[in-house]
Amino acid sequence: MTTPAPFAPHLRPVTPGDDGFLFTLYASTRAQELAAWGWNPAQQEIFLRTQYQAQARHYAALYAPEGHALIEVDGAPVGRQWLVRTQAETLLVDMALLPSHRGQGLGTRLLCAIQEEAARARVPVRLNVTRDNPALRLYTRHGFLPVPGSDPASPYLELHWRAPEGDSGTGPG
Repeated sequence: MTTPAPFAPHLRPVTPGDDGFLFTLYASTRAQELAAWGWNPAQQEIFLRTQYQAQARHYAALYAPEGHALIEVDGAPVGRQWLVRTQAETLLVDMALLPSHRGQGLGTRLLCAIQEEAARARVPVRLNVTRDNPALRLYTRHGFLPVPGSDPASPYLELHWRAPEGDSGTGPG
């Protein structure tokens, strides 16, 4: 008998009704940064809303909405994932979890599913992450490597992953 997983993430398409949650999620990813600035709550709110709207417009202009999913656990939203799948690669545009769901294996489970899918499709996975993002440890643990020629002065690091030769993501066989 196997022990059931402590959580079973479910991905569903993002809808316009999810905007409030997506803002809350975005704000949670910037909380530590803003705390260091010493701004009052009103200043933080204005800044966060402006930045969230800019990011939403930027992503919507560049990426097809069908890859944008809400991550739910037990029917409640806990994060988001935005993937762009092409014949040449899988681009992980964004993956974010609420603070209460970080560090519990959920990100690992989601990342492994992306890697398995990419291995079956025989395409690499590419993403960008800020150099100070704690998720960078997750990505490097799972075999993501810096793309050669990355600008060392950039706050972002472009990473890629490719399944080992012969691994089609179908497991042992």
